[in-house]
Amino acid sequence: MKLLESTVEIGLEKPVKLLHVTDTHLALADERDDERKHALAGRLGDPNKEKYLKEHIAYAEEHCDLMVHTGDLMDFVSHANVDYAREVLKNEKIFFIAGNHDYSQYVGEAWEDNAYRMNSYMQMGYGLGVPMFFNSRVVGGVNIVGIDNSYYLFEDWHLWRLKREVEKGLPVILAFHDPLFEQSLYDFHRQRVPNECTYLVGCDEEHLLPYSEFRAVQQRPDASTLRFIEYVKNEPAIRAILTGHLHFSFESSLTPTLPQFVTGGAYEGVAREVTVL
Repeated sequence: MKLLESTVEIGLEKPVKLLHVTDTHLALADERDDERKHALAGRLGDPNKEKYLKEHIAYAEEHCDLMVHTGDLMDFVSHANVDYAREVLKNEKIFFIAGNHDYSQYVGEAWEDNAYRMNSYMQMGYGLGVPMFFNSRVVGGVNIVGIDNSYYLFEDWHLWRLKREVEKGLPVILAFHDPLFEQSLYDFHRQRVPNECTYLVGCDEEHLLPYSEFRAVQQRPDASTLRFIEYVKNEPAIRAILTGHLHFSFESSLTPTLPQFVTGGAYEGVAREVTVL
């Protein structure tokens, strides 16, 4: 396991420790799955993924108050992946919110939208046994709120639900799969992979210019998304954001008081211990 360490200071009486894990990308298939699923498992499968996941869970159980998994637990929807994920998520020490691959049938074979998401959700048998679209849990006086933004958008009901969570009067840490746009993160990603889009939520038209037409359409924010982001940036109860999706680690701030932590791929053993003080 490759452990990163970060701190968020919000004035708690007693520290809370979170283990942020993201992008495990389990790639399993068995006799119930078709040839395409088996081909994906053969190409993307790696026993280290399960090994690292077990290490992350064991570390969280011994050292942390909660493990926060921000999506792509599975690489694609298969009987074997769903069974494995459901068993993992029975663990009360794990908080989960979905990523785009948790609904992916064959990895990039179709345009992904709400209809695609719901079709996969139903094929799983109504999800993975835990909330996948919106989740919240209070631990040590901190409200962890997870929202599925895996297709680069927020909906009006997300904002309504988030406001209800804020009304609880506790400090909030948000958990998303896709990071929100922030200039230094955008620049770092463009320098790291110059010919790719940055996969960030909330890019304006200027920052979408280098993207291919497909990626610009995919990641262009709508009015509901922009309203959501504006609320997040201006709500003082929201104290930090945990995200993944990019498969590298990065720390930055959306505002002077709102840090965003991107954690690298759990499939490579990466996890981040966040101490909330």
